[in-house]
Amino acid sequence: MAIDKSKNTQVLVTMPKELKCEIEDYQYSNRIPSRTAAILELIQKGIEQAKERAR
Repeated sequence: MAIDKSKNTQVLVTMPKELKCEIEDYQYSNRIPSRTAAILELIQKGIEQAKERAR
């Protein structure tokens, strides 16, 4: 599937192997179809939590 560059931006992120393994564990335990989808979900959850704490 092609990326719609008018709506999306690619970002290269380097992370420790342990964090990648934790993301993959989250992905598999939540039956998320791709690592990218799992990363996006975790980022969104983190942003939502930060907004809640800021209130």
